[in-house]
Amino acid sequence: MEVRWQARGGTLILGGGFAGAYVARLLGKRGATIVSPENFMLYTPILPEAASGSLEPRHVVVPLRMMCPHAGLLLGRALALRTDEHAVEVETGAGRFEILYEQLVIALGAVARTLPIPGLAEHALGFKNLADAIALRNHVLRQLEAADAEVDPERVHTHLTFVFVGAGYAGVEALAELADLVRDALRYYPRLRAAPQRWVLVDAAPKILPEIPTRLGEYAARQLARRGVELRVETTLDSVDAGGAVLSGGERIETATVVWTAGVKAHPLLGEIGLPLDERGRVRVTSTLRVEGRERMWALGDCARVPNEATPDHPDPPTCQHALRQARCLTRNLTGRPKPYRYRMLGQVATLGRYRGIADVLGVPIRGFPGWFVTRTYHLYQLPLLTRKLRVVADWTTALFFRRDIAELGLLERPHRLGDG
Repeated sequence: MEVRWQARGGTLILGGGFAGAYVARLLGKRGATIVSPENFMLYTPILPEAASGSLEPRHVVVPLRMMCPHAGLLLGRALALRTDEHAVEVETGAGRFEILYEQLVIALGAVARTLPIPGLAEHALGFKNLADAIALRNHVLRQLEAADAEVDPERVHTHLTFVFVGAGYAGVEALAELADLVRDALRYYPRLRAAPQRWVLVDAAPKILPEIPTRLGEYAARQLARRGVELRVETTLDSVDAGGAVLSGGERIETATVVWTAGVKAHPLLGEIGLPLDERGRVRVTSTLRVEGRERMWALGDCARVPNEATPDHPDPPTCQHALRQARCLTRNLTGRPKPYRYRMLGQVATLGRYRGIADVLGVPIRGFPGWFVTRTYHLYQLPLLTRKLRVVADWTTALFFRRDIAELGLLERPHRLGDG
């Protein structure tokens, strides 16, 4: 490898997600170089609203060059670590080369966790990134069009049946938002107004939203049940095919829509580049966020098992709230004497569709419209850049007074080639 670059400011950050982007932003004029496959940071907590059309999809991402003006950015991926040389081999559109570093920050995040379920990869939809959200929205709107053109009542029911697997934050919020989208869209489909919809939420756990206090989780379950959502807890997905899904116990649900939101796993590249990993594939780090047994190497975010001195029995969960606090601690440790990471969670929030939400703030449970308002306020506060905040506020304000757009833009996924006509 002949071509070598020096990381800006001596700090090289692998990953431009929430954790990595905030480290680069907080380093400010000290500088850093980010290696990321995208030139933006996705603010995942409001991804369900992009899927439902409440937010313009571009407004849930923040361009890294705007967010981190003093950092360099390379669109690519890491291939190998050369620890003895303090270098990382990377691949970009311009080829392969090495980047030398004084400090290496690993923030590769996580990918969707899948299981060897027959038909899952071929027939289910994911919900992890912006492309997934746009594809899901297009798919749901296509099902409405297919149902409207269908002459067989049984097939109509199949098109209007939606199964979500995974009842954590992503699954619950995505289902609630998409259900609002379908309800709003059906006013434009006179033939379907009387047609029943079916929404099914499946999870292997004994309750939905196990991460939040029990009272709020029970409230969320009641709200979803009132809206006609079937909650199938302590249930797993056995198989998927083009016409439906089979649940544990043998029940078959005829549907054209199965959405997989059942958790995440650490990025597979972590094992390929030879880092010390725990049983779940996450990088093992000390309380100062330094990679165990490695000098000049740090890790944080969803890809790391981060010990928290405030909760010694439980490492940090993979949430944006914790990633931001880890980024603040790591930035201080990069620029001064390393200190242990300690953070006690302020609360948790989630939306349950339009005007409904739940929040636990400093142990105080908030639900209904106040919970929805607190959730949106918190996400707006955490979203970086004033320009992005204003764009999101404009989208939310517009959604209060106007109906959702129901244009299906699947053509964007399959652009015509020149000469196709």
